Amino acid sequence: MSDIREPCSLGDERNWTSLIDEIIDGRWIHPESGAPAAVDYDRVVIAESLAGREAELVDAMNLGGRIALVADAATFAALGNRVAKALVGWDVTVILLDNPHADMAHIVALRRRLTGFDGAIAVGSGTVNDLVKYVVAEDRRPYCVFGTAASMNGYTSSTASITLDSGLKVSLPSIAPRGFFVDLGVAAVAPRRLAAAGFGDCLARSVAQIDWWVSHRLLGTEYQQVPYTIQEADERELNARAAGIATGDVEAIGYLYRVLTLCGLGIAFTGVSHHGSMGEHQISHYIDCFAGDGHPGTLHGEQVGVASLTMARLQQRILASDTPPTVRPTRIDEAGMVRRMGPAIAAQCLEEYHKKALDQAGADRLNVRMKEIWPELRQECLRFAIPADEMERLLRDAGGATTAAQLGVPVDFYREAVLHCREMRNRFSVLDIADDAGLLADFAAAER
Repeated sequence: MSDIREPCSLGDERNWTSLIDEIIDGRWIHPESGAPAAVDYDRVVIAESLAGREAELVDAMNLGGRIALVADAATFAALGNRVAKALVGWDVTVILLDNPHADMAHIVALRRRLTGFDGAIAVGSGTVNDLVKYVVAEDRRPYCVFGTAASMNGYTSSTASITLDSGLKVSLPSIAPRGFFVDLGVAAVAPRRLAAAGFGDCLARSVAQIDWWVSHRLLGTEYQQVPYTIQEADERELNARAAGIATGDVEAIGYLYRVLTLCGLGIAFTGVSHHGSMGEHQISHYIDCFAGDGHPGTLHGEQVGVASLTMARLQQRILASDTPPTVRPTRIDEAGMVRRMGPAIAAQCLEEYHKKALDQAGADRLNVRMKEIWPELRQECLRFAIPADEMERLLRDAGGATTAAQLGVPVDFYREAVLHCREMRNRFSVLDIADDAGLLADFAAAER
């Protein structure tokens, strides 16, 4: 098996895709199954420059005869125009999206514009990539993506984050790109907040792992270690270079892209996004779904970074106690959910919320289980944790906001998000324990 503890070479010509190549090529052995990894990607290329290689990279993807290149104005200027010029003589049509949003209305519009094309090239980050991958997944057409900013970890995932017509933001099955290509020189000069957002997405690992592990140990839900194993060494290297994220240091951006890519590849092993998306993402989703006109236009990863600090403080507070909290049956405030969310979203969320809600018997079982394993559970979680103060320093060094106020999210609304985001999704986290134990309201009231 490959030595996964070794990050990429730091020679003159860095191999930014070491380990990633082994996983994609099937040369990396899954430590739990003993079998080679099997992922749905042909190639990932991360290089300090891709200038002159664009046509070669696209040609290897076998996208078909008629190809659409999809970008928005900013990503076309950053890289899309260069890719299009490299494909002169090909049957390539440029499709420019005007202020796109990853929602059903834009999916319908893009579906219409992609009619008749054999494959697609997405040039951009979260929104452009999610729209393209979801539309082409409907009839399994191939696509590849040229990333323009290290802003999120969904480049290589097989899901797309889409806002439904009701306003609810969900992760929907799609397909992974055949190829993912990164020009670090382009990414390094992208707006700084984009890389800080990507770093915030990476920083969620600690709190998401604790949430997922707690759910596994207390309720017996599935947990897999392998997504954390493959990114562990690179996470250390990235955190050591956090300040370089804020300055556009190419080496720091390279490690950021490696961790983002490996996190996305983790879904190929698990089939779910739990390893990087638990309580902290629920807080961010609540902001996106319900802030309305009060939404400051912050990026997903910026919100996740702040929410990760909130979750770290909550987890530390609960794990600091020698005795476990005592939970009660879940109180479901349906009228309050309808008032906060609107009837349509509330109905969707209630269906999911009921799946994890505790009745008296469930609360009794959970209390017994926590008493049985609390000392070892505390120690297990602490091994996964990055202390909240350290997380805050790292995020600040990377140029990210560390409070809701810095994001521009109204503080009262942010506290509402912390208190009620657990109602949105059937993913059990420390938020659920804290609320059912009567601890969450006071905690949320102190968040800023």
